[in-house]
Amino acid sequence: MNGRPTVAVVVALLVVLSGCTSTIGSDPADDGPAGTATEWTVEVVEVVDGDTLKVRFPDGRVENVRLLGVDTPEVHTGVTPDEFDGIPDTEDGRTWLRDWGHQASEWMIQRVADAEIRIATDPEADRRGSYGRLLVYVYADGENVNEELLAQGYARMYDSDFSKRDAFASLEATAMSQDAGLWGYTDGAGAATDDGGAIGDFGLAVASVHADADGPDGDNLNDEYVVLENRGNRTVDLSGYVVRDEANHAYTVPDGVELRPGEELTLFTGSGEDTDDSLYWGASSPIWNNDGDTVFVETPNGTTVVEYEY
Repeated sequence: MNGRPTVAVVVALLVVLSGCTSTIGSDPADDGPAGTATEWTVEVVEVVDGDTLKVRFPDGRVENVRLLGVDTPEVHTGVTPDEFDGIPDTEDGRTWLRDWGHQASEWMIQRVADAEIRIATDPEADRRGSYGRLLVYVYADGENVNEELLAQGYARMYDSDFSKRDAFASLEATAMSQDAGLWGYTDGAGAATDDGGAIGDFGLAVASVHADADGPDGDNLNDEYVVLENRGNRTVDLSGYVVRDEANHAYTVPDGVELRPGEELTLFTGSGEDTDDSLYWGASSPIWNNDGDTVFVETPNGTTVVEYEY
């Protein structure tokens, strides 16, 4: 008889403690009971944008997950400057945010594309958002990627309930005080980002276009070229990137091509042997219109990171 109360107390304690434990999820459809943090090790299938990933769960199921507590500027729909303190609701402000939305996507691609990552829900947050996406913290190389987005100025804190809210608010405040990333807006900054197509921290830009070759264009294809430049402070892996014009003539950068900070890379229209600073399209006729065109530079998954009109 004396043992029964003890057993009952232990069971009761286990029930109470279960509300703050972390469990390993197997089926993403079973998000776990409220008040628990469920985690999975998943494979990144696609970076949808700066705060949304398509991942493959251990059971093979693929679905989109949304990074909890952060919001990067939109790239697939219209941006809303009134959600970002200090960014005016003007064409310049919207251009600035659109560019930073692309920058956030590019940063995320560099950070987690095709990687195995750990994701975890928060016991104090909703399990799924309004679009049905699982809300998670993302961990890569042991670091909280949600926090990295805030610290580097790629995102604002999303106003919702979650356990890391105070820490996230502090990271956002520090980034704003330092004019980091998107918080560095000044009047006219949006227009400035269109000049040369600069992409912030990664700094990928179209430095120049030489469209009108000496003599007949078709006879001097290697005097027609586009110069890419890394104006940022990190090396950009250009493997699989696509350079195209308005008519969708497209060139895919070979694997292993990297552009270090301060370096330039020239893409010639004609044929030749690729080097560290020169690539050759191999086209049999001119690509770039002498009277104006647009240079698009896209990531392997089709995200436009530079759009330069001349």
